[in-house]
Amino acid sequence: MSTQQFRLAQHASPRWAAMALGEVMLRFDPGEGRVRNARQFQVWEGGGEYNVARGLSSTFGHATAVLTALPRNELGLLAQQLIQAGGVDSSQIVWRGYDGIGRNTRMGLNFTERGFGVRAPLGVSDRAYSAASQLQADEYDWDALFGVHGVRWLHTGGIFAALSEHSAQTAIAAVRAARRHGVAVSYDLNYRASLWNSHPDPDAARHANCAIAAECDLLVGDEYSFAACLGMDLADLGKRETPMDVGPADAAALRAMERFPNLQAVAFTLRDASNAARNGWAGALRNREALFVSAAREVDLLDRVGGGDAFVAGVVHALLEGLGEQAAVELGAAHGALAMSTPGDAACTSREEVEAVARGDGAAARR
Repeated sequence: MSTQQFRLAQHASPRWAAMALGEVMLRFDPGEGRVRNARQFQVWEGGGEYNVARGLSSTFGHATAVLTALPRNELGLLAQQLIQAGGVDSSQIVWRGYDGIGRNTRMGLNFTERGFGVRAPLGVSDRAYSAASQLQADEYDWDALFGVHGVRWLHTGGIFAALSEHSAQTAIAAVRAARRHGVAVSYDLNYRASLWNSHPDPDAARHANCAIAAECDLLVGDEYSFAACLGMDLADLGKRETPMDVGPADAAALRAMERFPNLQAVAFTLRDASNAARNGWAGALRNREALFVSAAREVDLLDRVGGGDAFVAGVVHALLEGLGEQAAVELGAAHGALAMSTPGDAACTSREEVEAVARGDGAAARR
């Protein structure tokens, strides 16, 4: 598949190469410790959709913006400062009035342990009734964003769509408007058991996911997320022989492309998480003609959160630049590996460093 099959909108003077629609949260990180006995936390900004925009901006140099909502209080202002520091345009944030105690709207919070060895990473979300979950489809002028200002790529995700009926309808409106204007759309299903277990109507969420996937060019997910989030019956595909076995996920990707005719490709990661401190890691992309798989590597993890989002950012970067599918999975996997080598959701890295890791350059000191 040529990357020209991705409907990359051309605009004389595009304001943004890519936009991310989703929730931005504050992440409280206890470092090497545990949430239950922490006495201090480092604070990062993060969110599955936002992390992609940040990676595209801070690592790969693309102009990006985030479409989200924040409460107009000190926590919202902190999140805005962190967004701006990450190089992401914050001008499209919808601000909510704050009633003093968070009854009407609040900042989404995420307490995340990194894990180590046999102790698995742990995420504890505190995000109900967040400002982003209340986003309404009519709060953005989609035709102006995609038609006047010029955007080449829209990324959103299943976490945002599953937050509420409002967020689901906002995501559907966004991807439909993007398709009208020839803007490429990616959607990361980003299955989270805790979110789905607490969802008041999982079937409604699956219907929303399917409506969004129908407008997508690139879908991010594997056989597990396709079954949970899209309701696809994939039992006949069998189970992976090993965690890094690409077969069932590849077969699921082909079936997803049969179900969604607009879909041009499916991307997913392969991870062997038998040990929280060291994972097997690779990336894959299936289009309608071939499967592309990155070099597999053993990755020592400092903080695994954000690795998948960094993978997606690398893939989108390569497709925006017309670098081809093999480059997309190599850069995506390298970017994800680097993201997991630093604390926080984002990769504190450069395009040059990502390319060096993708080439297989060693980790000797650079002086």
